[in-house]
Amino acid sequence: MKMGFALFFTSLLLFCTGCSQNGASEGKMDYEETKKMVVDILKTDDGKKAIQDTIADDKTKTELIMDSDIIKKSIEDTVTSDKGKEFWKKAFKDPEFTAAYAKALKDEHEKLLKDLTKDPQYRGMLIEILQEPDLEKEMNKLLKTKEMRAVYKKLIIETMESPLVEAKMQKSLDKAATKAIEKEEKSKTEGKSKE
Repeated sequence: MKMGFALFFTSLLLFCTGCSQNGASEGKMDYEETKKMVVDILKTDDGKKAIQDTIADDKTKTELIMDSDIIKKSIEDTVTSDKGKEFWKKAFKDPEFTAAYAKALKDEHEKLLKDLTKDPQYRGMLIEILQEPDLEKEMNKLLKTKEMRAVYKKLIIETMESPLVEAKMQKSLDKAATKAIEKEEKSKTEGKSKE
């Protein structure tokens, strides 16, 4: 970008200097006259178009993108400004944007969470937060609500209808019935032997 503008302005100055040599008293223009002429040229439609063409040039774009300090500063200004904050608030209300954002950062978030769970200091802080009386009170209140009871009921029914749970329950019931029969037979045998 800087190189593109430098070339543009150099050629503009050479043009201005060449054109004005006939009119200048000693073949030289003073700084103020040159500056005024350049500003006037830039205000014309041709001058504006020349700047637009320079900025639109792929090479210039690449050079601009490669200048990371400018990009970082632009992003910082955009994110921290009031307009930037409003933009991000609105953007995160859009489900499509949120999904795309989450998908793009999914791997980084997973890695961060895995790293945090390995960190003893983070785990300690998490446990402290969960053990805070106010939070514990709120959690207990939440767990006792009508909605949560409906969730528990649904979970219990789904669990009970699971084939694995049914098989285990059946096995436990068979075992309990066998023990009860054995106990009953044992008490009958002991009763007969006493007679």
